Amino acid sequence: MVVIVIVALIAVLGIGGVVLANSGVFTVRQVTVSGVSHITAEEMTELAAVPEGTTLLNVDANGITSRLTSNPWVESASVDRVFPDTLNLSITERSISAVVSVTVDESNTVERWALAPDGMWLTELPDQNSEEGQALPASIYEDAANALEITDIPYGSSPEAGKYCNNANVENALSIIDGMTTELADQIKSVSAASSNSTTLTLDNGVEIAFGDSQDIRDKERVCLELLQQYEGKISYINVRVVNKPVWRSM
Repeated sequence: MVVIVIVALIAVLGIGGVVLANSGVFTVRQVTVSGVSHITAEEMTELAAVPEGTTLLNVDANGITSRLTSNPWVESASVDRVFPDTLNLSITERSISAVVSVTVDESNTVERWALAPDGMWLTELPDQNSEEGQALPASIYEDAANALEITDIPYGSSPEAGKYCNNANVENALSIIDGMTTELADQIKSVSAASSNSTTLTLDNGVEIAFGDSQDIRDKERVCLELLQQYEGKISYINVRVVNKPVWRSM
């Protein structure tokens, strides 16, 4: 008898849950967005596309997060239910780790693109004063100004927002920066990456370092730091492409 009563209660609760989930109780009447700075709350709300009549109990959270993460700026997203009638879209954005100047056609047209730490192209960066630039949030340009500059990428790459960078020159430049373990990495202002072998770093103080490929990073880094310390304020160029035969030039 006890078992029958328990089964009956479970059945009633189950039916009640289904009825409640599909009733007008807890209908979503407000969608809020948190965690955005490079994209707008309006863009996220539109992309979430919460169907009319959705309730907090039957909301398709997986579908919403899938749509949100289709935007290249969105690294991850979660859907939070705030009873009785609010759905909050919690967004974790990608940041800008580098701004890459890419030659995109045979006429040597150069476009500047924001690149995320995971290698995803985020957006083209037109002149901020242009009509296209004015349409982008100012925060994008503020962050881009503090990001690593990678220049001189030759024609052959086709950046596209939401796609991952597969350019060997860019990947070599980023591998060099990521592989550094000393304060030298913080001093790098820009990287010229016309080819992997000719990769050249420019420091904040104007010193140029012909670094080459991403082999022997720590040894090359050590030699550079030793020379910079030994000839502090007097050196303008260091070549460590062949790490055991460094070359340097004074100002």
